[in-house]
Amino acid sequence: MSFVKVSLLTILTTVFAVSASANTENEHVAVAEQSSEMNHENATKSVEGTENHGDSHEKAGKFDPGKMIMEHIADAHDWHLWGEGHDAVSISLPVIVYTKSKGITTFSSSRFEHGHAAYEGFKLDHEGHIVWADEANVEKIYDISLSKNVVAMLIAVLTLCIIIITMANSYVKRKGKAPKGIHNLIEPLIIFIRDDVAKPSIGNKTDKFMPLLLTVFFFIFINNVFGLIPIFPGGANVTGNIAVTMVLAIVIFLTVNLNGNKYYWKHIFMPDVPVWMYVIIIPIEILGVVLKPFVLMLRLFANITAGHIIILGFFSLIFIFGAMSPAGGIGVSPLSVAFTVFMGLLEMLVAFLQAFVFTLLSAIYIGMAVEEHHH
Repeated sequence: MSFVKVSLLTILTTVFAVSASANTENEHVAVAEQSSEMNHENATKSVEGTENHGDSHEKAGKFDPGKMIMEHIADAHDWHLWGEGHDAVSISLPVIVYTKSKGITTFSSSRFEHGHAAYEGFKLDHEGHIVWADEANVEKIYDISLSKNVVAMLIAVLTLCIIIITMANSYVKRKGKAPKGIHNLIEPLIIFIRDDVAKPSIGNKTDKFMPLLLTVFFFIFINNVFGLIPIFPGGANVTGNIAVTMVLAIVIFLTVNLNGNKYYWKHIFMPDVPVWMYVIIIPIEILGVVLKPFVLMLRLFANITAGHIIILGFFSLIFIFGAMSPAGGIGVSPLSVAFTVFMGLLEMLVAFLQAFVFTLLSAIYIGMAVEEHHH
């Protein structure tokens, strides 16, 4: 199956490169024929106009890998499917904004026409944020829209709910029997998180925090996997959005510190060191309380975002070399596709590892907070 996918992808990219080169050659031939039929004066003017138009057309239609990559890893108010510019096909998402003067305003993101039009006094800036069409208006805009990442998270949550609910019903109906189907994959993961991650770190209070740890693990894992799927409902960079990872880190931060026992706080504010060292140790301990969730946030964000950038970078090589030479685009396409597939498979491993590491560190931090004092 993977061979078929690689072959199809290679054929498609080769067709794109050949088509682009053919269009370019046809444009040059048309310009040459038109110039030969004109007199010297008209030909000179026509050639100059054609060159200027060609330059502007080339500049407008030139493939920009940096822009393509940044648009992919960023959030958006529509879900792009295929095509570029005015020929782009996308799923329009609902825009919901609140302002003090207008209250709640809702409409479809298609009203923005991919950032080329304003609607209800709002428009999209070059970064895809909703701003006032009147630049002199400085009133605060609260954007609570169902953006691409929000919809992707809802899809991931729905998927997780379906899996867990069907598993629970299956255990009730098949009590005492071995799981079957996808449950054969999910159950070992649950047991792994419980026995090899939570229990060694938290100990006797593992059951209290298992729902949180399992939710965090599967939420990150499912979103990571969906992010590697190039077509709808995949392709969203949810865990590569620092706002999402920040919320996950805040949840762990609150869980750790709200459940911290007296020994946890004593270790921070009254450590077992000479009193004169408190001025050094206590600020370090307080800084550690803040840095732990910060590291969780940054590690997940950086690793997932870097993986997306690398995969898209390898794929972009086809169009970069194709712009320089059609033969170069065709020649580099098999190598580029091979590296893209390899990185995609590697990112499947990273998708699991990042969910595992986030859950493991969370369990360790929780275990440090609830650990009882040993005499």
